[in-house]
Amino acid sequence: IKMAGDSRFPDVDTDGSEKNEETEIVVNVGGVRQVFYGDNLNQYPETRLAELINCLSGGYDSIFSLCDDYDPGKREFYFDRDPDAFKCIIDVYYFGEIHMKKGICPICFKNEMEFWKVDLKFLDDCCKTHLSEKKEELEEIARRVQLILDDLGVDASESRWKRCQKYIWKFLEKPESSYPARVIAVLSFLFILISSVVMCVGTIPDLQIVDAEGNRMEHPTLDSIETACIGWFTVEYVLRLISSPNKLHFALSFMNVVDVLAILPFYVSLTLTHLGAKLMELSNVQQAVQALRIMRIARIFKLARHSSGLQTLTYALKRSFKELGLLLMYLAVGIFVFSALGYTMEQSHPETLFKSIPQSFWWAIITMTTVGYGDIYPKTTLGKLNAAISFLCGVIAIALPIHPIINNFVRYYNKQRVLETAAKHELELMELNSDEGKAASSKSELEDLAREGKEDPFHSSRLKVSHSDTFIHLLSEDKHYRTRLQSCK
Repeated sequence: IKMAGDSRFPDVDTDGSEKNEETEIVVNVGGVRQVFYGDNLNQYPETRLAELINCLSGGYDSIFSLCDDYDPGKREFYFDRDPDAFKCIIDVYYFGEIHMKKGICPICFKNEMEFWKVDLKFLDDCCKTHLSEKKEELEEIARRVQLILDDLGVDASESRWKRCQKYIWKFLEKPESSYPARVIAVLSFLFILISSVVMCVGTIPDLQIVDAEGNRMEHPTLDSIETACIGWFTVEYVLRLISSPNKLHFALSFMNVVDVLAILPFYVSLTLTHLGAKLMELSNVQQAVQALRIMRIARIFKLARHSSGLQTLTYALKRSFKELGLLLMYLAVGIFVFSALGYTMEQSHPETLFKSIPQSFWWAIITMTTVGYGDIYPKTTLGKLNAAISFLCGVIAIALPIHPIINNFVRYYNKQRVLETAAKHELELMELNSDEGKAASSKSELEDLAREGKEDPFHSSRLKVSHSDTFIHLLSEDKHYRTRLQSCK
């Protein structure tokens, strides 16, 4: 950087103005030259380009506080910034709004706008939406990386019970943390499948036995397998509840409620079988037991805990409430219209199957959804024509909202894969920089840094700062870690 005393620089008037004041400036950003006029730049006086017009009167300290270099002969300001982003930003002086070009990272573009002191309100709404999505991705990656770093870190100030709780929680909730944890996850998955198969197989008459009262019941072998599976589910749930960091949130979580619904019927049935007969009639006890045993189907939803595909499907359905609402609305209108028409057209036939409009709803539902059981069907010519039209309308009504729902599923699934890959790359980069730092530093230097507060003594790996243009602010409280984000490329 050239200083004020450099002989190549002409003197600047001390009275705050140059001898030949001009209203145009030349800006060189990354090798791209642009000429600007004062009347355009002064529309937004708070921006960096507008400040360049009056910075010459403040001396070279004022000049170099705004730019990287300055050529007084050409009156040209130099900036080591992204020229592509700059071409988008200068649109604010001519059009009053800014649009990001395709291929520019939204987070980097936001940093460029902050450097040029252009307010984000000038960014168009479509680009703001893209920026918000990228911010959410950064926060999600930071959350995942922070969870992994928390698992790797050991706080010596914690009690032995707290450390044991963390170990059990990782062991049961995070299969990727260790090989034994993956084995436990596979075993849990197998127990869910076995219990579901036993529930289905137990209803086959050839595999059932007859008790002393002549009632059919499950085979004792299948009953023993069911008991073993329930015992596994019970121990797993209790251990997860005990080791949970937030027990209230754990108990109210949807998947944990499903776990309770999958376990509870077994113990209620067992209680009614042994104690209920003394309080009520045996037939009533058996009916209650059968009603509770059917609730065992809830355990199939436990597969969602171990299946990212099912979790993605659930999230896609949540994001598709609007499309699902449109689908139900289309079907509801069509069902009402075609059932009423079918009922009216079929009244002239003596053997009509359309006894009432509410009864015709069933025919309209199975027709518009292309099921067609055939238990109710039209017999008149107009009724058949109405059925054909309702069938075609049903196909269209179902097909229209399906595509957005599929797009939501594919978009979320791909996004999760990108986030997982980005989080892994962040950890690999941190580990690589940590290894390089250890090779370049001696033990005494590290101790000095630790005493000065620049190193965290309890951190599992002494991570250095990686070099890139993207911040993930949530990785540490002091917010000094720089990381690269694959999804921004």
